Amino acid sequence: MGFLKKLFRTSTSKQIVIVSGLPRSGTSMMMKMLEAGGIPPLTDKIRTADEDNPKGYYEFERVKKLDKGDTAWVADARGKSVKVISALLKYLPADYEYKVIFMRRRTEEILASQKQMLIRRGEPTDRVSDEELAEYFAKHLKAVEMWLQTQPNVDVLYISYNRVLENPLEPALEVNRFLGNRLDSQAMAAVVDPNLYRQKK
Repeated sequence: MGFLKKLFRTSTSKQIVIVSGLPRSGTSMMMKMLEAGGIPPLTDKIRTADEDNPKGYYEFERVKKLDKGDTAWVADARGKSVKVISALLKYLPADYEYKVIFMRRRTEEILASQKQMLIRRGEPTDRVSDEELAEYFAKHLKAVEMWLQTQPNVDVLYISYNRVLENPLEPALEVNRFLGNRLDSQAMAAVVDPNLYRQKK
């Protein structure tokens, strides 16, 4: 697989930076870090900042239609970063090279953050138990990670949301190395706001 990845990298320059992970895992924070570091985000700014994401969501609505075959926009993402939740990664077209930054966060914090969002929106929080959701997330993440390992056009870096909040410079340097040492790591670290770490466990 390593040989295939190397072969693909030498045959194309269509590199796209993807920020992925479960919802509420720190993907918006990483998008903001990349923007500060020098990579422009692909976003339509339709979903604006709110109490759940005071710094903005950095979303591009057409991403949500990847599983419906809407992939024409992907060409516009070259040289940029775009947020794609983990469940939609497998629908990205295979004729581009992707550098995937996959955010990880403690499951109990993701569940707490999602529940708080539902409460603010006045939506029910008891449709599925935390135990069932945690089990689903674990199975889903395992399947996604296995899929990522088999893709010759994908390089992936796993970053801990919790570690970013505790010591932002170290993960910023790691991301910079992953993307070819072309970013401003100090600027990336400077935009991390520890006050947004609200679902500590």
